[in-house]
Amino acid sequence: MTQQPTKPAGRVIYTAKTHTTGGRENGASRSSDGRLEVKLSPPTSNRIGTNPEQLFAAGWSACFEGALGVAAQRKKIKLSPDVTIDAEVDLHLESGNFFLGARLNIAIPDLDRSTAQALVDDAKGICPYSKAIKGNVEVEYRLV
Repeated sequence: MTQQPTKPAGRVIYTAKTHTTGGRENGASRSSDGRLEVKLSPPTSNRIGTNPEQLFAAGWSACFEGALGVAAQRKKIKLSPDVTIDAEVDLHLESGNFFLGARLNIAIPDLDRSTAQALVDDAKGICPYSKAIKGNVEVEYRLV
């Protein structure tokens, strides 16, 4: 008997919809609302376009910064508008199998290191991207 996938609990507050053709080799992706339209190319290509790893890095870092804001609000801490996150997403190939590795380099000015680390730790449990890759991707969260 095949087990049916379960639906996540909770109310859906947003659904992103994209249409992609051609994949990473020479493709394009467009959102249903027209706000995103990108050409795709492989990571090492000189062709015009981005790649899925860059798109993931941008989405994850933006999401994580928002999660830091939620964590700070819950602890009644005011975050500096100068918080920055540099995301790095590695595409690995080993024995014919592809997999990802990732790092977030997080700068939280105006907070002591232990408070900043506490916010990062809380944000890991808030950010949907971080929760989705937990246990599936080797991840580092670095305070810089």
